[in-house]
Amino acid sequence: MSASKRDRYKKNGGRKKRSKKSSGVNNEYRDRLFKFIFGNPNHKEWTLSLYNAVNGSCYTDENDIEINTIGDAVYMKMKNDVSFLIDNTLNLYEQQSTYNPNMPLRFLIYSGMLYDKYARSHDLHLYGPRLQPIPVPRCVCFYNGKTEKEDRGILKFTDGFPSGAESDIEVIVTVININYGHNMELLESCGPLNAYSWFVNGVVEKQTRDGIPLSRAIDETLNEMPDGFVIKQFLLDNKAEVKRMCITEYDEKRVLAQQLEDGIEIGREEGIGIGREEGIGIGREEGIGIGREEGRIGEKIATAKKLFKKGWTIEEIAEFEDVDVVDVKIWLNESAD
Repeated sequence: MSASKRDRYKKNGGRKKRSKKSSGVNNEYRDRLFKFIFGNPNHKEWTLSLYNAVNGSCYTDENDIEINTIGDAVYMKMKNDVSFLIDNTLNLYEQQSTYNPNMPLRFLIYSGMLYDKYARSHDLHLYGPRLQPIPVPRCVCFYNGKTEKEDRGILKFTDGFPSGAESDIEVIVTVININYGHNMELLESCGPLNAYSWFVNGVVEKQTRDGIPLSRAIDETLNEMPDGFVIKQFLLDNKAEVKRMCITEYDEKRVLAQQLEDGIEIGREEGIGIGREEGIGIGREEGIGIGREEGRIGEKIATAKKLFKKGWTIEEIAEFEDVDVVDVKIWLNESAD
């Protein structure tokens, strides 16, 4: 990569800046399909169905649900997927396509923000002499990643502490595997969750097994979805949004992991070379920075070429890689040369 191209990518964080108008995607906030379904205030019956399935309850009035999902925590750049109040419980639901043992810490942060929101909206007197009533937190992580995991597991905040350390704070997160084929009793007791799991599994299989581009994989999976699935018409009516939000496994996690690995290796090599000439400190810092960036860009280029050979359009590749269409064209032209 030339110095000028390297400088251009460093300046723009590894890609050209794009306007929202040209990309058609709001880069500041990409919603999740899980939240689109289960955090939707227009379909609280689906949220209630999920709650009943998880807790073995039988609530019937969807109006008992008060959705209070964190919508905009810009200062921390963190948002939770779905949270709601019902029967004096504060329920925090997260969907994860990558297994994350740090979820208890994230739930602790989310719950603090939600309790602050609750205290303000309910005018709680936190400095008064009377004990203020607050809802009981329930933290659930719905996992549908590629790494094989048990049907149900527990993560604890204190797991991250030094061995033997005692804590005055504990957070317990229940992890539920919702990959299709796991926890079938749970899935069958919640129609929307069963359909969501089936849909995600279908899209992922078409991409990984058949090499079908994301957009077409979504179309085909929707067409094949049984008519009896409660969310089918909703997904069809919002197909454009579903395509924008749908986060599938494909090789995205592999690509990200490879980018990091390659970037660190290149950064180490270049850091040593520059360090010998200009000083170990400067060389290591600048070399690792440039190396990581070039590693990410190099992996994106390699992935773009592979997807193009599999029949993906330039627009689909640009959407998947989160880059400009122009960048993809340049990468493919350089490959042809």
